[in-house]
Amino acid sequence: MDLVPVLEEPLKKVLGSATAKVMAEHLDLHTVGDLLHHYPRRYAERGELTRLAELPLDEHVTVVAQVETARVLRFNGGSGQRLEVVITDGSGRLQLVFFGRGVHKPHKDLLPGTRAMFAGKVSLFNRKLQLAHPAYELLRARPDDPDDPESAEPTEHAVDSWAGALIPIYPATAKLESWKIAKAVDAVLPSARDAVDPLPPGLRDGRALVPLPEALLKIHRPHTKADIEDARARLKWDEAFVLQVALARRRFAETQLPATARRPTPGGVLDAFDAKLPFTLTEGQRKVTGEIFDDLAIEHPMHRLLQGEVGSGKTLVALRAMLAVVDAGGQAAMLAPTEVLAQQHHRSVTEMMGELAEGGMLGGAEHATKVVLLTGSMGVAARRQALLDLVTGEAGIVIGTHALIEDKVQFHDLGLVVVDEQHRFGVEQRDALRGKGGTGDEKRTPHTLVMTATPIPRTVAMTVFGDLETSVLDQLPAGRSPIASHVVPAADKPHFLSRAWERVREEVAKGHQAYVVCPRIGDSDDEAAEPGTGKGAKAKAKKASSEAETGAGADADKRPPLAVLDVAEGLAAGPLQGLRVEVLHGRMAPDDKDAVMRRFSAGETDVLVATTVIEVGVNVPNATAMVIMDADRFGVSQLHQLRGRVGRGSAPGLCLLVTEAPEASPARTRLNAVASTQDGFELSRIDLEQRREGDVLGQAQSGVRSSLRMLAVIDDEEIIAEAREEAVKVVAADPELTGLPALRTALDALLDAEREQYLEKG
Repeated sequence: MDLVPVLEEPLKKVLGSATAKVMAEHLDLHTVGDLLHHYPRRYAERGELTRLAELPLDEHVTVVAQVETARVLRFNGGSGQRLEVVITDGSGRLQLVFFGRGVHKPHKDLLPGTRAMFAGKVSLFNRKLQLAHPAYELLRARPDDPDDPESAEPTEHAVDSWAGALIPIYPATAKLESWKIAKAVDAVLPSARDAVDPLPPGLRDGRALVPLPEALLKIHRPHTKADIEDARARLKWDEAFVLQVALARRRFAETQLPATARRPTPGGVLDAFDAKLPFTLTEGQRKVTGEIFDDLAIEHPMHRLLQGEVGSGKTLVALRAMLAVVDAGGQAAMLAPTEVLAQQHHRSVTEMMGELAEGGMLGGAEHATKVVLLTGSMGVAARRQALLDLVTGEAGIVIGTHALIEDKVQFHDLGLVVVDEQHRFGVEQRDALRGKGGTGDEKRTPHTLVMTATPIPRTVAMTVFGDLETSVLDQLPAGRSPIASHVVPAADKPHFLSRAWERVREEVAKGHQAYVVCPRIGDSDDEAAEPGTGKGAKAKAKKASSEAETGAGADADKRPPLAVLDVAEGLAAGPLQGLRVEVLHGRMAPDDKDAVMRRFSAGETDVLVATTVIEVGVNVPNATAMVIMDADRFGVSQLHQLRGRVGRGSAPGLCLLVTEAPEASPARTRLNAVASTQDGFELSRIDLEQRREGDVLGQAQSGVRSSLRMLAVIDDEEIIAEAREEAVKVVAADPELTGLPALRTALDALLDAEREQYLEKG
């Protein structure tokens, strides 16, 4: 008998169309199985049994007592009525009070001599403790009904189980309260016995995990806290294991795809580049390069995540990988999220390579290749030439934005795709570029290197990026200077802000430069989005508003975030008068942005007032100071990224975090954390602890996020790591899971079309 359809039965059949409609629209629950996996978010207890003589004020208690007296009092000329009941347990007395229409039933039930359990909040009235409108459960029938079989005293167990009952509280909506969801769960709970158990028996037994049907019963209707722990342990394993199997199958499938091995040729452009480097690679850079080169030498596509501290030299590692591929006869493409970053990378790469980047040009070195830039705003002639260089193979390296993904962009032989700041790109965009690999009719998947400067805790890497192998650069190159960070409480101590501007002037007087970062562009209420972020001012304001709830952006409801154009104008006419102040933001024309960055890089600008468009990749070693306005409006990782723009040369860096958030607020706590450490991995842990799970996994991973109802990516590292190990073993032995049909069924349920697509393209 096929039992699976029982869980796939539409809720409409079981609960009726009205309830099913609300569940579908507001909770995304469509089937019996969906509802069974809609777990309580917490459990309310009716409370511990409390002696009347020891009742604490303002706390919810449960007491067992006997009714001593009960009387109805009338007031308001007889139009209102109040039932007063006095109960005793031998240690003391307590008054219960019921009003209005709530009087009738307790007046009938609570006759003198009746024993019952009462639950409610203890309050004080006329200097006496009382419970107003308590919930109650009769423990025996009325004493004047001796023939009633229920009149016997309840067992001690009955009293304990009622008092300690765990009431499930479900994630609910305004349209559907938790108690209604609980009632709906009662209707489908018998179907839990038909739940298909995805865990292989050996794995389940080896970890003493309860069977899935038992776990579902215990999570929804626990008798004890131990029941909840048993259920959670089991359900976390389900989620971790099924997801890791999906990712392991994806990694296995990658190893089956054909790719061209790209082994660097000795005496080529890579060796020439290494020979002209003015420094030696760090041990971390050598180790990570070895991992990447080993992957490139295999005839299956590399799929690697390179994460590193701000300023750890990821760009250099990526460039050496690109040069290795050029030496092996292929081409390499670097995809950057913004035009500013693409231009910055192009400038950095051509400067590092010198004449080695001038292939086919007068003065180009013997082993030189051509490095081209491709962005959406390029002029027609320059764009046409760049496209020609790519299709003929004249250009070995291309650096660009989303423009690289367009259909008309063709490569001669794309061997490596480097994606910078991975979290800014949609899966489809990355996949579109990977689809351009191979030559002629022979389609071969190019190798892929994903770079991120946002440190990712191991568990998130294993979950969100679980289909990529991971390399970590956690060592800064020699010569990098420390960055001193301080919180500037502008509201509490305005003179601190004045001193901040004095510090900027002092840095400029020493021949250095400074950044001032603001959350908003300004000059328009309805601002265009910053390229690559997909967020305009309204979205930012909304974000700031939501942050206010958690303490971030404490003044979000008082004023809009500070804006680049306003701040730049105020600084130029005020505390930084006489200095060369320029602005940079995403709404500027690309040529203007490039010109501003070139002037700043050349030292022709003293202070650059910018949005987060400078967050990643911008490299101006002479910039030593950064003032971040409304710092509480930014996330921890973002602040760490921004701070990484200074201290890139031999002079020490300074980062000042200006805020109006109150001293005791969570926002100030976050800023103090950023100021206290430069360890990006430690900051990412702090960041994750303060964010919801959905934020951790991010929008691009919505399919995975919505499948994790019980597993906490931040806290359950051990389970995720063990599940990954087990998943690798299972998939290696049986890639198609033919011997594990229940696991295959669970996998199909997890990976609907949309999520499957995410993993396919991940």
